[in-house]
Amino acid sequence: MSSAHIVHVTDANFAEAVLQSPNPVLLDFWAEWCGPCKAIGPILDELSGEYQGTLTIAKINVDENQTVPAQFGIRGIPTMMIFKGGQKVAQQVGALPKSGIKAFIDKSI
Repeated sequence: MSSAHIVHVTDANFAEAVLQSPNPVLLDFWAEWCGPCKAIGPILDELSGEYQGTLTIAKINVDENQTVPAQFGIRGIPTMMIFKGGQKVAQQVGALPKSGIKAFIDKSI
C-alpha cells in the first residue's frame, strides 16, 4: 500500500530516521482505523516520489508506537510535522488536499 519512498518510523528508530536525517522529514502520525489518515496516504505516497532527494516522508503508527506521539503531545490524527536539523519546524493537524500538503511542505523546507 505504501510507496517504497515512505520511511516507516518506530519509537526505536525515531532519532536516527527523523532527528538525524540529512534531509528535512515530514512525519505523519497516523493509525489504521483513522479515515482521514487513510485519505492522505496515497497523497503522501505521490509526494514522496516528487520530493525524493529533498524531503523524506515518514509515517509513525500511533497505536504501535506511543512514546514519540506522547513526546510531541499528539492529540489528533492525522498530524504532520516537519523536522529540519533535528528540530520540529512546522505542524499541521488534520487532512489536507494534495495542494494543501504541498503548500505546507514548501513553506516549511
